[in-house]
Amino acid sequence: MKLAIVGYGKMGRMIEALAPEYGFSVHTHIDLNDHMKAAQGADVAIEFSAPEAAVGNIEELAALGVPVVVGTTGWLAEMDRVRAAVEAHGTGLVWSPNFSIGVNVFSRLVREAAKLLADEAQYGAWAWEIHHHTKKDAPSGTLIKLVKDMKDGGYQRAIDVSSNRAGAHPGTHEVGFDSAADTITLRHSARSREGFARGALKAAQWVVGKKGVFEFGEVLFSG
Repeated sequence: MKLAIVGYGKMGRMIEALAPEYGFSVHTHIDLNDHMKAAQGADVAIEFSAPEAAVGNIEELAALGVPVVVGTTGWLAEMDRVRAAVEAHGTGLVWSPNFSIGVNVFSRLVREAAKLLADEAQYGAWAWEIHHHTKKDAPSGTLIKLVKDMKDGGYQRAIDVSSNRAGAHPGTHEVGFDSAADTITLRHSARSREGFARGALKAAQWVVGKKGVFEFGEVLFSG
């Protein structure tokens, strides 16, 4: 299958290196000042660009009839606009704040812990993350999703949320519950960007031939 890579930074280069393992040949890679028309003829695109560019890129890819996996974060306020473009052109899209398979399993564990502690008023909660200093959004899309998971699990008390940006850290997310008696800590630490790239390529395999907007969790856990 032919793959278009939109955003040719560190993630784009890693996706290019791993693509043959997932049955893809790289049709084109499109960077900041390149025209999206180069993606025409691709079976699927993977988009890791910047928050201010993502929505426009998605709309152009949909108009070309190219399904897309979107790893860029910071654009979800425009989801209605994105959904309208995908549906209007009959294409497919998979999005996630984090394409790590481990993080998506982690989010399910967080939701379950929140559900189990929802009625235990003695437990307070926090959610924290750290990423490299060049990451633009803080808190990360992943941390925002984890807090939503906690609330969806039934935990309605206050959750203290914090972020750090330093060095070259690829990403750690932590959720904890604390009482006078004990502390429960759940943590996921990424070792490199490879997990994100592999998850995006798995999603790209899945979305070819599908129509609609999907979350990565549907790729992993829908059966």
